[in-house]
Amino acid sequence: MIDIEMETGGSVWQVLVKPGDRLKVGDTLFILEVMKMEVPYQSPAVGEVVAIHIAEGDVVEEGQLAVEIAD
Repeated sequence: MIDIEMETGGSVWQVLVKPGDRLKVGDTLFILEVMKMEVPYQSPAVGEVVAIHIAEGDVVEEGQLAVEIAD
C-alpha cells in the first residue's frame, strides 16, 4: 500500500482520480492550490486507487493522508 500525504498545507482545487482507477507513474492524482499556485500531486507508482481522503474545496494540512494506492 502506498500512502500519498500532503507535502504542504493548502486548498484542494481538483481531484482527478476515484477509487478503482488504474494508475501509471506520473498520473496526476489531484491539484492543490498553495498561495495562488497550482501544485499537482502525481502517482509515484503503478497501482490502483483504493481510497481518497480529500475532496475538492477541502483545506488540508502538511502530512494529511490524501490518497491510498494498492500496488
